[in-house]
Amino acid sequence: MDANLLEDSITAVLSEALTGVDETVFVVNPAPGTVDELVEVLSTDDDATVRLLADEAVLKDVMDDFIVASRAADLVEADQLEFRTYANGDNTLLVTEDSVAALVAAGGQVAALTTTDESFIEGTHAAYSDAWDAAETYDLRTPAISRVRETLRESLGPDSADDFDAMLATLGTARGDGDGLDEVTISLLVAAKNRELLYDISKWGEDIGIASKATFSRTKTRLEEAGLIDTEKVPIDVGRPRLRLLLDKEGLEDASEQELISAANSALTA
Repeated sequence: MDANLLEDSITAVLSEALTGVDETVFVVNPAPGTVDELVEVLSTDDDATVRLLADEAVLKDVMDDFIVASRAADLVEADQLEFRTYANGDNTLLVTEDSVAALVAAGGQVAALTTTDESFIEGTHAAYSDAWDAAETYDLRTPAISRVRETLRESLGPDSADDFDAMLATLGTARGDGDGLDEVTISLLVAAKNRELLYDISKWGEDIGIASKATFSRTKTRLEEAGLIDTEKVPIDVGRPRLRLLLDKEGLEDASEQELISAANSALTA
């Protein structure tokens, strides 16, 4: 980054700033939206490696969205992205050994304003290298989306895996707090659409690290009470019968992903 950048969005600025960068970039004190867009940009650019120094509350807020967190986890596993907590930043900065840029948003545009002062660049890079060494690692517990897809396909088959992907693609966020359905709800709706066993989907979810079997069971009960899903008993050779999940609302068996999401949001917020 040897020149100022001016674009219409933070995504465009980050994309231009990181394209072709084959060294480590410190991203310091980003806002939640910047973290979100950074994950988006890095998912399509495998050159840059980012060390993210951010306030813990910012990271928690952004990573509460399963869609963002699972993509970020893929980047962590690929050694493209690391998180550490940092609460002392005043400006949002992009820092390398050769450049420092401050991100500034105003008038509907976003700029990356750079400096050419070599001593300032050297001192800033040294300061944030030290800050990185002293910072606490942020534990991202969400499983990587590539592993979610692979294991779901292995456990429940391609139809369930494809439906899960389609649901995520339709949702803007997956938080479960009124701003999109959460990952457990999505998993159970997909399982019900494909008439899968509660045991199979909850075991998969616990094994992969999405949620415990108890959380799947509680969410299943909530979906039953909302009239979205039903169950039928399936006898097994030994032990108690298992429960097959079914969509309970009339017409949902052939509903599109958007229709299923809308029905679920309406039922769960009624």
